[in-house]
Amino acid sequence: MHRNLVKRTLIAGVALAALAACGTQSKDPAPQALNTNAAVPAPPKKTVQGLPGMPPVLDPKDVYAADRPNQLSPVVKDFPSRVYVPNTESDTVSVIDPKTFEIIETIPVGRQPQHVVPSWDMKTLWVNNNRGHTLTPIDPRTGKAGKEVEVHDPYNLYFTPNGKYAVVMASLDRELVFRDPHTMETVKTEPVTCYGVNHADFSADGKYFIVSCEFSGELLKVDTEKMEVVAQQKLPFEGAMPQDVKISPDGKKFYIADMMADGMWVLDGDSFTEPTLLPTGKGCHGLYVSRDSREMYVSNRGEGSVSVFDFTQNRLTKKWHLPDGGSPDMGGVSADGKVLWLSGRYDAEVYAIDTRTGTQLARIPVGAGPHGLAVYPQPGRYSLGHTGIFR
Repeated sequence: MHRNLVKRTLIAGVALAALAACGTQSKDPAPQALNTNAAVPAPPKKTVQGLPGMPPVLDPKDVYAADRPNQLSPVVKDFPSRVYVPNTESDTVSVIDPKTFEIIETIPVGRQPQHVVPSWDMKTLWVNNNRGHTLTPIDPRTGKAGKEVEVHDPYNLYFTPNGKYAVVMASLDRELVFRDPHTMETVKTEPVTCYGVNHADFSADGKYFIVSCEFSGELLKVDTEKMEVVAQQKLPFEGAMPQDVKISPDGKKFYIADMMADGMWVLDGDSFTEPTLLPTGKGCHGLYVSRDSREMYVSNRGEGSVSVFDFTQNRLTKKWHLPDGGSPDMGGVSADGKVLWLSGRYDAEVYAIDTRTGTQLARIPVGAGPHGLAVYPQPGRYSLGHTGIFR
């Protein structure tokens, strides 16, 4: 009996020890960390703290993530595909059917239309009648023009990333005019000391934007929320004439086309230190990002060519020359990303270029002085303005 008693006592002790061990494990999860086969949770995805009210950045490594081929917003998906060409010396907008490469309508507008600009909500196209001091709204669903809105010196037009303000580039007035994006009523006027404010692009978080000053060869840095110029610099090139501005997909650099320096300035927007020059071709003018965010098409107006810049390789990889020359200026990329459309500023024509081969697909006669044409609709969630900067 003594031997059986010892045996029962040992069994009970083992059972109590097991229960104690279970109780300890339920309270303290530390032993589980010793399991080397357990899945390690992924670190939280980096996010961009954007301007208040701005739609969230989809991909911190690519500000153009919403611009993929044919990724049309429900707002614009039923709009007919068209190319709207403002003719500065004819005071008209030529409307091209991109399937047939033919003009299907000519819309009379105000004096000296410079750019056709998609509104922030993408429901309206605004024609900037620079010397007529008006904006003409076009309904992209019907292609019909509405009543002109009085706006002084509207050389170009942008929208803050949160859709709160329209920003008029009043080039000759030497002002940045912040307006209501729908009524165009003035909210604030910011005088500038440079000459010829014309093009811009916003930082990845939308908190500032970089502006080119064409006639004094300067750049501005503007605080979006305060609506104030916070920095200014002179480009390090005698006779510099900066034009289009575009941010890199990763948001780390700004590229500024310079028509007299014959290349792009590469700028760190955050530090706003002196930029470096990357030669592209004579009369470097317009900058357009491909639908996969890998390349940027650079129009060289003075030599009738398009340079192709590779963001990953950080260098120019190709140059396409237009047959019979030309003056490629401003434009945009088709919704499917296969065609680059550019106005021929001094040749009263428009060029359609295959983005895979650089082949000229069409050369379409339009009115006199074609300038900032808009390809519409394009992919994206909202428009920052110009001829179509979408996020």
